[in-house]
Amino acid sequence: MRDIRDCQMITAMVTPMREDGSVDYEQAGRLANALLDSGSDGILVSGTTGESPTLSAEEKLRLITEVKSAIGARGAVMAGTSSYNTAESVALSRKAEQRGADALLLVSGYYNRPGQEGLYRHFKAIAEAVSIPCMLYNVPSRTVVNLEPETVIRLAEIDNIVGVKEASGNLGQIARIIEGTPDDFRVWSGNDGDTFLVLCLGGYGVVSVASHLVGQQIKAMMRLFLMGQVTAAADMHRRLLPLFQIMFVATNPQPIKWALDHVGFRVGNPRLPLLGLGEFDEVAAAKVQDVLAGYGINLPVSAATR
Repeated sequence: MRDIRDCQMITAMVTPMREDGSVDYEQAGRLANALLDSGSDGILVSGTTGESPTLSAEEKLRLITEVKSAIGARGAVMAGTSSYNTAESVALSRKAEQRGADALLLVSGYYNRPGQEGLYRHFKAIAEAVSIPCMLYNVPSRTVVNLEPETVIRLAEIDNIVGVKEASGNLGQIARIIEGTPDDFRVWSGNDGDTFLVLCLGGYGVVSVASHLVGQQIKAMMRLFLMGQVTAAADMHRRLLPLFQIMFVATNPQPIKWALDHVGFRVGNPRLPLLGLGEFDEVAAAKVQDVLAGYGINLPVSAATR
């Protein structure tokens, strides 16, 4: 079993779909291996980028099994298993562990807007129901509730809550978490555009979307930073920023799925209620295409089947 704490760059993997909207598990395995070949240390399945809200529990569990089987010991497999329903999150998390997940990603309760004590008990209940490491996920732009630093610091006292994917964009908050948690508690950037800044604050790495395309380049930027070549790392980060930003020209994962298909790695359209980017916004698709033309693509497209 791979330790998620050793994974500096984790790709929040899209879920490949066939034309009929069913999950293409074979292509998911190919994509996971291609991502590891292009710099990723671990793979997150059934996260937001993986369209978790539209996947059934059985589809999520089969994704874990298939991706784990496809990559073996090459990288860690993390699974998104939580929702605003704590009891269902506990049940799915236990099954994910049984299916071989190396770690879990636990998102804040969304829609019902729980308070901080409710969030604390929610995460505590899930973490205590399993034995594998858990990563918290704070993304208030989607959940409409912020996981406050003090709550993260409390949760860090639970043995198998090992880190947080911070996508709030609030650097003051991120600094407070890094300052207030143990040295072995990892803070991963949840936004590609924040990664360099999070590293500067003492963060560890990134759970990335753009690593589907430029994984080796993101990894190189982080390596430069860790070697003390901060100016060179900053230069590389600025060069990558237009690509990071264009991946959110429309709701994730619409742009990244369109981009992957465009470069030759078939992943299909998102499930409804999301549409394929080219179906509803040709202008946005053209913008993505223009930005992509300025970058070398690290993903080995030869690993894909059409």
